[in-house]
Amino acid sequence: MTGYSNRWKDFPDYILGITREIWEERGLATLNHYYAPDIPMRFPEGISIGNQRTINGTLATLAEFPDRELTGEDVIWSESEEHGFLSSHRLLTMGTHTGGGYFGPPTGRRFRIRAIADCAARGDVINDEWLIRDTAGIVKQLGMDPQQFARDLIAREGGPDQCVKPFCPAIDVGGPYKGRGNDNEWGQRMADILTRMMDKDFSVVRAEYDRAVQTEHPASTTVHSWADTEKEWMGLRSSFPNATFSIDHQIGREDPMLSPRAAIRWSLHGKHDGWGMFGQPTGAEVYIMGFTHAEFGPYGLRREWTLFDHVSIWKQIFMQTGEV
Repeated sequence: MTGYSNRWKDFPDYILGITREIWEERGLATLNHYYAPDIPMRFPEGISIGNQRTINGTLATLAEFPDRELTGEDVIWSESEEHGFLSSHRLLTMGTHTGGGYFGPPTGRRFRIRAIADCAARGDVINDEWLIRDTAGIVKQLGMDPQQFARDLIAREGGPDQCVKPFCPAIDVGGPYKGRGNDNEWGQRMADILTRMMDKDFSVVRAEYDRAVQTEHPASTTVHSWADTEKEWMGLRSSFPNATFSIDHQIGREDPMLSPRAAIRWSLHGKHDGWGMFGQPTGAEVYIMGFTHAEFGPYGLRREWTLFDHVSIWKQIFMQTGEV
């Protein structure tokens, strides 16, 4: 890897290594080297510019969850001479809520959720990022309700007009990474599956998924087999039946000792004009950033991990309806 320290044997080793160094070895100051000074970081909750805000946010999270661990499950990555590296890094993260902060007064409860970060890197420096953590999963495991948590966020941030605005294209900034991933067949296969579901062709689940599939979805939801996997995707699409779906980044990989895998970053943008997992239609305009990782086996897609943020979706709905 030209321009990278010889500490790292390959790009996944670099991503896993710096994550451990930053979080578990508490090397927050290393972000001054590993993250570009003006890095844009996009979350469903909003957007942050610059490594100093990242350092401060990391510090606040560790103060709230001092025993926080981030264990890397997979790094699905692409590389091009023109655009550099992009890693889609899936983590299982856990900790105990012993400090006050974003999630309120300490509850003493423990959580375990997944997060996925898409990080672009050149020359040992991450310069562009998209990140989703399963906020609803944390909220539920700390004994709260995601809908009410969204209402409380709006209130404590000053009301619908003053609160922090969830991420949407209108507040995005152009970062240095312009790549779209790669053209590997497994990435294309997963992109086709997602596109068919968003085109309301849910027969694709029984056609492309292993009947014994394990599906991991937001709000700490684990389901198995076809019917419950269909239910999760139908619940999302039926809430926003006319929203525009987009594949924003696509990677497929085949690596030694690993199943064929795919990592897709996608978005859904439109009105909350249908019944589904977000209740009675409100007509609110909502933007959803989503990630899906997949592993394929001899009988089809056998494991799927999908993340989007229930809390930020509820927040967008309540900001527009005034239901706080």
